[in-house]
Amino acid sequence: SSHPACAKVEYAYSDNSLDPGLFVENTHKGSVVSRANSIGSTSASSVPNTDDEDSDYQQESYKESYKDRRRRAHTQAEQKRRDAIKRGYDDLQTIVPTCQQQDFSIGSQKLSKAIVLQKTIDYIQFLHKEKKKQEEEVSTLRKDVTALKIMKVNYEQIVKAHQDNPHEGEDQVSDQVKFNVFQGIMDSLFQSFNASISVASFQELSACVFSWIEEHCEPQTLREIVIGVLHQLKNQLY
Repeated sequence: SSHPACAKVEYAYSDNSLDPGLFVENTHKGSVVSRANSIGSTSASSVPNTDDEDSDYQQESYKESYKDRRRRAHTQAEQKRRDAIKRGYDDLQTIVPTCQQQDFSIGSQKLSKAIVLQKTIDYIQFLHKEKKKQEEEVSTLRKDVTALKIMKVNYEQIVKAHQDNPHEGEDQVSDQVKFNVFQGIMDSLFQSFNASISVASFQELSACVFSWIEEHCEPQTLREIVIGVLHQLKNQLY
């Protein structure tokens, strides 16, 4: 016996000229297609995308290689800088004489960079002082040369005057002339002495005397004074 509902369904399909077997077959096919689509989508989602993974791997490899290159370049640059500094310190130790002298306080240990720099600074300051001292000596020598040139000119004039007047030199110079020469020299020295010496105390007087001797009694200064006095007396006598 058929179920009443089934009978109604069969009757409805028979009234609309539809084949119940065709409906069952279509229903079965739809379920099969649905299951196939489900399986296909599941399979497609489970298959890995190898192209994307290869691209990510290449990017990571490139990043790592770029970092390695930068790190290697930085290391090489730092090594070059250190080598240049080391060569500079080695050159300083070779050039600066005091760096080559043995320091017994540190024994046979290698000089530190701080000591090398300090010795270099001290040596440069020493060279500056020596340069200034030599410049002062050169200036003094130039003044001496100038004074000698003046004396040479005066002697040449005396010789020429004697040649022009041979009998002029036969006259003996009196003691008064000799005294006048000495007096002229002393007068010139006393003027500078009186202007330079202070008598506030004996200590200050002593200090001023030594300072005056160093400044106004140099050979060049005395030569200039003597030449001036002789030239003046010569004009008075002749």
